[in-house]
Amino acid sequence: MSSWLVRGLPMTAVHVLARILLGVAVVEAPLNSTVWRTVAIAAVVLIALVWGGFDGIRDARANPDPDDYEDLTVRWLKAGVLAGVAAGLISWILGNTVLAGIGQAGLFVELIAGASFTALLVFVPAFVGAAIGRWLVRREQNKGAAEDDWSVHEDRHADATAQ
Repeated sequence: MSSWLVRGLPMTAVHVLARILLGVAVVEAPLNSTVWRTVAIAAVVLIALVWGGFDGIRDARANPDPDDYEDLTVRWLKAGVLAGVAAGLISWILGNTVLAGIGQAGLFVELIAGASFTALLVFVPAFVGAAIGRWLVRREQNKGAAEDDWSVHEDRHADATAQ
């Protein structure tokens, strides 16, 4: 199974679950809808951020040279697009058949605008998480590395005093 599919399907489930819980919460407590919307978006973003961070850490540890890094950008972009389209379709079906509270947008709106928004909610935090994960590993690996700054190297000062 493709690595983007392994990420896209669970992120679809996370987004659909967030929409279902958001729909139920808004129907039960409509005055708190802003809080519930914020919590639902934060949950999707946090899961993508953490998962992307784990991908970045794993990739940086597996590839000591940054030129050999895997292409996590395209992997998470594909996962985000899959999550957006699939979550939009599933949410539209659920909203028109079972759960009227999860949205009244048309299919076209769900598959274009909703899918784009969901794709960004998955892709951007995962990309940021991967960058942070790689940075943390590189920082850890460079702690024990020798200093490469020639301006503070003792041989440079010896050459200057010998002339």
